[in-house]
Amino acid sequence: MTNPLLSEWTAEFALPPFADIKDTDFAPAFEAGLTEARANIAAIAQNPAVPDFANVIEAMELAQTTLDRVAGVFYNLAGADSTPGREALQRDLAPKLSAFSSEVTNNKALFARIEAVWAARAGLGAEQLRVLDLYRRMFIRSGAQLDGAAANRLTAVKGRLAVLGTAFSQNLLADEREWFLQVAEADLEGLPEFVIASARAAGLEKEVSGPVITLSRSLIVPFLQFSPRRELRQKAYLAWVSRGENGNAYDNRALAAEILALRDERAKLLGYASFADFKLEPEMAKTPAAVRDLLMRVWQPAKAKAEADADILEAMMLAEGINGPLEPWDWRYYSEKRRRAEHDLDEAILKPYLSLEAMIGACFDCANRLFGLEFRRLDVALYHPDARAWEVTRGGQHIAVFIGDYFARGAKRSGAWCSAMRSQKKLGGDVRPLVVNVCNFAKGEPALLSYDDARTLFHEFGHALHQMLSDVTYGFISGTSVARDFVELPSQLYEHWLEVPEVLEKHARHVVTGEAMPADLLKRFLAAGTYDQGFATVEFLASALVDLAFHEGAAPADPMAKQAEILAEIGLPPAIRMRHATPHFAHVFSGDGYSSGYYSYMWSEVMDADAFAAFEETGDVFDPVLAARLEKYILSAGGSQDAEALYLQFRGRMPGVEPLLKGRGLLDVA
Repeated sequence: MTNPLLSEWTAEFALPPFADIKDTDFAPAFEAGLTEARANIAAIAQNPAVPDFANVIEAMELAQTTLDRVAGVFYNLAGADSTPGREALQRDLAPKLSAFSSEVTNNKALFARIEAVWAARAGLGAEQLRVLDLYRRMFIRSGAQLDGAAANRLTAVKGRLAVLGTAFSQNLLADEREWFLQVAEADLEGLPEFVIASARAAGLEKEVSGPVITLSRSLIVPFLQFSPRRELRQKAYLAWVSRGENGNAYDNRALAAEILALRDERAKLLGYASFADFKLEPEMAKTPAAVRDLLMRVWQPAKAKAEADADILEAMMLAEGINGPLEPWDWRYYSEKRRRAEHDLDEAILKPYLSLEAMIGACFDCANRLFGLEFRRLDVALYHPDARAWEVTRGGQHIAVFIGDYFARGAKRSGAWCSAMRSQKKLGGDVRPLVVNVCNFAKGEPALLSYDDARTLFHEFGHALHQMLSDVTYGFISGTSVARDFVELPSQLYEHWLEVPEVLEKHARHVVTGEAMPADLLKRFLAAGTYDQGFATVEFLASALVDLAFHEGAAPADPMAKQAEILAEIGLPPAIRMRHATPHFAHVFSGDGYSSGYYSYMWSEVMDADAFAAFEETGDVFDPVLAARLEKYILSAGGSQDAEALYLQFRGRMPGVEPLLKGRGLLDVA
């Protein structure tokens, strides 16, 4: 039978034929894609014609069309709807795809043709010159200038890193999937109805009798906020923070150590002092010193605020007759009590105004007011019943297809992310993007979001806008193909519209009565926007500083000991843990994406705070002129220019750290 992955996709908008795809189709499709790509690369390298941009760079852009199409479907499904077959194929593919990548970048004839195009680059257009520069840089940073034993060793290192990253990710998924805490009816006392409903839904998903607490953030965090059962909070919290370090078959500590050692070796082979120096060179930050300077400028006021908050929470605990220090499993519980007392704001009262459906509507409405986008629900078969799709249009013109997959399930890796099954490009035809947002919200009837969940929804949709509004010729620079410490700007900037009063007045309506959020509740909600930011900032910065320290010197033989040493040096308050401890730090160890780069969320936040201030300065946060500038220089530009140049064209200057501190309520502390 014909493999549906290799056939022409004839559905509307060329959607993948999800209903026809079987797990057994992927392996032969990848083999066919690799065979085609190898033949195309060989033809480019051996082409007797004089090298030029068209027969080298543009030819490379089109060389692995089939492979890219198959991978776009497979890796989205592997993360959002894993099966044993898909996990096994991931493990098999990791070294194969790494070997193919090394074959390409180690191809001396191909690199010589790239160098010839570079030498004759005069006369190229700006976008072509940028793409050529990035291709050449990619080859050099991948070892194209190495020979002999060094080149062979680098290939082996990259192959092993691909295997280890896949193993780390799959271990974490397995640890999260297998653990849950079954709770008795009496243990539900004190929990809001939305938490109880989510726990019951999780029990059904786990196929057990009665409610359970899982390690999904959208369930465990509200449990830690509201459960008066301290012993259960402790049990759930310790399971949550010990993912990947339980001494079982899924323990990630040895993998982390090997990954760090191989990254250090990789950097040294390429002539860099450290992996951080290698990784940060093409980013906006450029150097580890610049990253550390930013993080430490925020660390001191954040730590001071967190320590002051800890004293208040501990006093509340002692007043209830509980002796001993405030523990990490106590923080969210007493912080929620304090928020109710100081801001008269109870999340259980707030959540009915933040239903998933209403917040999706708010996301779409803001995109319409800013960029003229319209969303039409599609009745199409997708990869899972939870997923849904919309056609995105503007002025009647098709822009993209957007898929939202919002609910937690055991087959989905934790966290939230945006990816593209197909990216925008114009080379080879007007290719429109197929963009996916994946979240892990707790199911409910209806599904209600916490404020943090709603921010996550807006955040990932900001990434989706970066993909959907991309307007470049070459896929290599499409959408989110930008510097790592720039990629979070559109997503974090979009979060700000969630806090716009007129947006909440329109969309934050009670899920039962349909009434708008009362004015006094809205006022208290917005006033509490910087509440507990000492805690949030400290747990993030602790992770970012550990990530940086892991990579800016020699690789530690014992990452856990090094982690403890770093946290002691910076004085992490004892009632706060890292947001992501090493054994479950998927951002850093599941691949190279955020390795030595977790700081980038804060680097981008410096810009997003400044960028939203630009909208506020106009007197209209939906100002059409500024929105058009945002689209032109940020959202549609992809990686067509250096990130700093793009931001300067949008804003006219680079920002300082003050807007970030103000936005987090830390300016007075600083």
